[in-house]
Amino acid sequence: MARNEEKAQSMLNRFIALKAEEKRKPKERRPYLASECRDLAEADKWRQQIMREIGRKVAEIQNEGLGEHRLRDLNDEINKLIREKSHWERRIVELGGSNYAKHAPKMTDLEGNIVDVPNPSGRGPGYRYFGAAKKLPGVRELFEKPPELRKRRTRYDIYKRIDASYYGYRDDEDGVLERVEGPAEAKIRAEAEEEWRRVEEIRREARRGAKEVVSVGAAVREVLLRKRRNVVEEERRERRGEEKERMEKEREFVVHVPLPDEKEIERMVVEKKKMELLSKYASEGLLEEQSEAKDMLNIHR
Repeated sequence: MARNEEKAQSMLNRFIALKAEEKRKPKERRPYLASECRDLAEADKWRQQIMREIGRKVAEIQNEGLGEHRLRDLNDEINKLIREKSHWERRIVELGGSNYAKHAPKMTDLEGNIVDVPNPSGRGPGYRYFGAAKKLPGVRELFEKPPELRKRRTRYDIYKRIDASYYGYRDDEDGVLERVEGPAEAKIRAEAEEEWRRVEEIRREARRGAKEVVSVGAAVREVLLRKRRNVVEEERRERRGEEKERMEKEREFVVHVPLPDEKEIERMVVEKKKMELLSKYASEGLLEEQSEAKDMLNIHR
């Protein structure tokens, strides 16, 4: 180390460094207005210079320990350089160069999602936040998205997603369903055939039994018909005998007492009703007087 310092401090080395500085051109200053530049190469050079400054400041603003005020100042300086870069890019396009603004990077939030840059004026790239400046008080809320309300799907939205696959018309196209259903279909077919054979066997046995029952049933039916005919004949003979006995009794009946006619029956009914009314509304004394009067007049009605 000591030897290197001695070389740097030697008279020859200082002389050589001085001559090199004399040969250099004086350091050019970037024009204040981009419109003052007339050369495309110069405009591209000043844009590259601004890009390097922006890169240095963006790397510096990543440090969260700089403090709130320093972070805000750095963020303001970066936005100022970005606005100046946009001026130079427009000037490059005017001079016939490439359009760098077309492929400019987008602004992202803390999770890396692309967000819109707030730009109330409508001109320029708008104000952006970089690095630790995104976590400053009042800035984090700008990147937080409001909770999305789940919109209820309408009937139109539901029907819009329905196609032939929904109704199962395309299930056989890939061949998977056929491979899966093949063994199950063969098993069900075998079970159905076995069940059919069993039912057919039962039906044949039932037909044979029915023929035997029919042959036996004919003889039984004939016997039953004969018995029923005999019972009907006996009932008829009994009914005829009862009618003969009743007619003989009617002929032998003789009336020995005179029977009242219809007028006599009506008179007796009226008399009975009259007596009931008199017993209901007349006193006993009045009834006795009435009976005495009838005896005196020799009235027995």
